[in-house]
Amino acid sequence: MDNPATDLISALKPFDQHNRELAANVHPSDWQNPEPKPRYDLVVIGAGTAGLVTAAGAAGLGASVALIEKDLMGGDCLNVGCVPSKALIRAARVCAEVRRSGAYGVLLNGPISTDFPAIMERMRKLRAGISHHDSARRFQGLNVDLFFGQGVFNSGTGINVGTQQLRFAKAVIATGARAVELPIPGIRDAGYLTNETIFSLTTLPPRLAVIGAGPIGCELAQAFARFGSKVTLFEQQKQLLVREDRDAAAVIERALLNDGVQINRDCRITNIARQGSEKLLTLEGSDSSTIQAFDEILIAVGRAPNIEHLNLEAAGVRYDARSGVHVDDHLRTTNRRIFAAGDICFPSKFTHTADAMARIVIQNALFFGRKKVSALTIPWCTYTEPEIAHVGLYPAEAEAKGIAMETIMVGLEEVDRAVLDAQTEGFLKVHVQKKTGRILGATLVANHAGDIISELTVAMCAGVSLGKIGSVIHPYPTQAEVIKRAGDKFNRTRLTPRAKKLLALLLKLNR
Repeated sequence: MDNPATDLISALKPFDQHNRELAANVHPSDWQNPEPKPRYDLVVIGAGTAGLVTAAGAAGLGASVALIEKDLMGGDCLNVGCVPSKALIRAARVCAEVRRSGAYGVLLNGPISTDFPAIMERMRKLRAGISHHDSARRFQGLNVDLFFGQGVFNSGTGINVGTQQLRFAKAVIATGARAVELPIPGIRDAGYLTNETIFSLTTLPPRLAVIGAGPIGCELAQAFARFGSKVTLFEQQKQLLVREDRDAAAVIERALLNDGVQINRDCRITNIARQGSEKLLTLEGSDSSTIQAFDEILIAVGRAPNIEHLNLEAAGVRYDARSGVHVDDHLRTTNRRIFAAGDICFPSKFTHTADAMARIVIQNALFFGRKKVSALTIPWCTYTEPEIAHVGLYPAEAEAKGIAMETIMVGLEEVDRAVLDAQTEGFLKVHVQKKTGRILGATLVANHAGDIISELTVAMCAGVSLGKIGSVIHPYPTQAEVIKRAGDKFNRTRLTPRAKKLLALLLKLNR
């Protein structure tokens, strides 16, 4: 077996043909850094989504661009985030569908089992196939000078990569974020998984502890429970997915319980110890303590910005360990020549947000643009089954802004396609401005919520009211019809007693 070239590539286990293909694309072992140009229009540190979009877009517009990456191109999304996790989630949904096939009149003979190594190999194969989009050779072909190594600022206009120095007119920090480590005694010695290492598993853990019930924790807890792991989800907050609508989080909690996930809120983990192949969690409750044994532990409690080793002080860039690089509404740092984009500087840590921020940076850094990140309308989705998708304001946020809001709610049991698909556990809440019907926000809980929410996002960006959506023809039967039903429901609320009397009079005159 070939030896990987870097420590991070060594974490791509097993180093089979698929991971070799991935590594060859996103960190070629034979890569030679180019000779730097005297000065670049733009130097980008970090080849995750924000960095790749910035570099490709700027080079396509004629700028001289250098891109620096110390590990794997593609960042979290390709290597240890969106791509591998969604491949696993799709396989987990198949497992769930097969187990409940009898409800549809489809009878399977014999016991149902999963081939976890085959599931993981499928993920690695798909990830490798996608990786050419983020590959070193592709960006070389886009006229981007690509440097592998640690980028370190030496001044407000220069960056070192090893012994090479890159000078710039403008620079972009796009180094992303990593999984947070919990300060639990014994955790390092016992060993644990994060999103950066769980996709290297080749054996299904019989017992899996998931610490943290955010999106990553809930998605992977459900997936591994469906594969056959005995999963316990630990969360100290009163609800799962604490950022989401309370009713939506309750639906997901019921779904996880139905899939066999045990949820533990009533304790604090005070110690982790290793005993042979087991990992022992000491749990302190209100009146007692217990010890539970697991085979693997997944930590999913948040993200920390990658600000180390950049020498930001030399560049005059302010930052802190919690929020990362400080930027203004135009994504400019305290050094007017340097911008930032993506997880390194923004609380909404999503791939599509990083993409949108990169487009703002290109305009503002190179073409005197004044685009504002606060003007973005950002949807997001948690890919459990059912999914939760949200865009815009929550009621509490509207109240804090002094905006009069009303909420239109439609349950999926009112949508024929959801009934036919046996997927009625969910709802749509649309928050609209009173009188005008202008859409301020929405939460959708449905099997394809992440796809459906885009209609409402477009409506918000275009200023289309919920009432107007009620007049838009939707194909029947589709689950997206839930949005039209919300529009119809809103329009019915406009029928005041006076309007009803007027309609009655018109009907009488028409007889």
